[in-house]
Amino acid sequence: MPLTINKGLSSGGLNLTPMIDVVFLLLIFFLVATRFEQEERDMEVDLPRAIAVEPTMNKSREIFVTVTPDGDYFVDGQRLDSQRLTTVLKAAYRANPGRQRVTIRADKESRTRHVVAVMDACNQAHIRQYSLAAE
Repeated sequence: MPLTINKGLSSGGLNLTPMIDVVFLLLIFFLVATRFEQEERDMEVDLPRAIAVEPTMNKSREIFVTVTPDGDYFVDGQRLDSQRLTTVLKAAYRANPGRQRVTIRADKESRTRHVVAVMDACNQAHIRQYSLAAE
């Protein structure tokens, strides 16, 4: 006596509808969350003024160190030697401990030793966030 097996609907294929629903919900969530973040940045607010308050740290500003092909160092338009550069970087670090950034703008014809000297000055000043500028 031959047996007949009724496979039913379960072997017809994989139902992707729940997975597609979840993907669309995630997409909508991230689109809405990104939009709220953008609106928060664009919001103009007049902040109150305080008279007797001093900031705990100065506002972080990026220092640009320019290295010429001759090996001269310039910071804010002032020519510095390597010792003075280290002093300036140490003072900047004391003003912004852990937050000071330095960008090294070296001419493509400058020697590597001059760039390494700037990196060494950053390390002596405990500035770890330094980078090389390129086009």
